[in-house]
Amino acid sequence: MVAFCVATLCMHVSAQTKWNADFQAYIDQYKDIAIEEMAQYRIPASITLAQGLLESGAGKSYLSRAGNNHFGIKSHGWSGKTIRHDDDKKQESFRAYNTVKESYEDHSKFIANRERYKSLFSLNITDYKGWAKGLKACGYATNPQYATRLINIIETYRLYEYDKMKPARNNKKEVAVAVAEPVKKRASYTAHTINSYNQNFYVYARQGDSFESIGREMGISADNLAKFNEREKGEQLSEGDVIYLRKKQKKADRRFKDQAHVVKSGESMYTIAQTYGMRLKNLYKLNHLDPDHHIQVGDRLRVY
Repeated sequence: MVAFCVATLCMHVSAQTKWNADFQAYIDQYKDIAIEEMAQYRIPASITLAQGLLESGAGKSYLSRAGNNHFGIKSHGWSGKTIRHDDDKKQESFRAYNTVKESYEDHSKFIANRERYKSLFSLNITDYKGWAKGLKACGYATNPQYATRLINIIETYRLYEYDKMKPARNNKKEVAVAVAEPVKKRASYTAHTINSYNQNFYVYARQGDSFESIGREMGISADNLAKFNEREKGEQLSEGDVIYLRKKQKKADRRFKDQAHVVKSGESMYTIAQTYGMRLKNLYKLNHLDPDHHIQVGDRLRVY
């Protein structure tokens, strides 16, 4: 099984027969990317959107929020960043992306560049039923209802209408996720994609970024931005660093209440705290550790 579907999310989709605001918001947010991918790779936009909705639970799954992985693609043959999540087995490795757009692009390449999906490209671009059934037949997912669920989503939200559209001229620019305060509203925003996690918002630092530059863009003082991330204002940022836009929570998301984090090679208490969007001092406190304690690979830490 290449793609995954969280059980509760799949139940929600299978039971859904009426229009859902969360699903519609997801479609409105990512339809332009799906259309752009269709123009380049000839995968129906309706199929891409339906898979994104199903696999990510309309962008609310752990993989999509923590790793921008909207299609549940595991990390087999992947040299980029990864994220761990329980699926068929515990703590399986999945691909992680800097932006949702990267996830959509990788999904297109994943299908277009594999021999087992080659027969799908002989179908008409508007044949969403053929594509849905073909993906199931080719082994994209093991769930016997996978094709039916895709078709139901496409027909409920009339996603087939996007299969006849062309990319908008400005699609080459990333569209940022709309966010609430303390991020100030701005007329145009194309530099960083803002993500949400654990009741917070964050961006990934890019090469050359600093707390000053990100702060200017977000309308947040560099002092506050550094404090939110428990670092010094003049500290150098590395590409890929998670930068939270407001003060972090005292604990991880509630879903980790009964789970322990198993320390992996290269991790520190700080990077673990950033991963879960929680304050470093609280991570020490939850585990009754002194700030000078050195964790070891294999250690189990409470995060909630």
